[in-house]
Amino acid sequence: MANNGAYGYQDSNQMLEDENKRLEEEMKGKVKALKSLSIDIGTEVREQNKFLNEMDSDFDSSSGLLGKTMGRLKALTNAGHWKLWLYVAAFAFFVFFMCWVIVRFR
Repeated sequence: MANNGAYGYQDSNQMLEDENKRLEEEMKGKVKALKSLSIDIGTEVREQNKFLNEMDSDFDSSSGLLGKTMGRLKALTNAGHWKLWLYVAAFAFFVFFMCWVIVRFR
């Protein structure tokens, strides 16, 4: 009877070891998936940072261009060229009117 008890203990111990090995394999798979996911996230973050840096430099160059344009408009207003302002206003009205026509009759 003592031997049956010892065999039962060994069978139970073997079952626990098998269960632990199975759980270990499952965990290895999950860790590999998590590692792959974190590597993909890191790659995506680096790409997005690169795009943001490019956008930052584009905005910097745009702000320089816009600043120059505003300077020219300020000089234009100080010079008092009312005919030129009339042409600019008529052009802006024409552009907005054409946009309205395109949207309205689409």
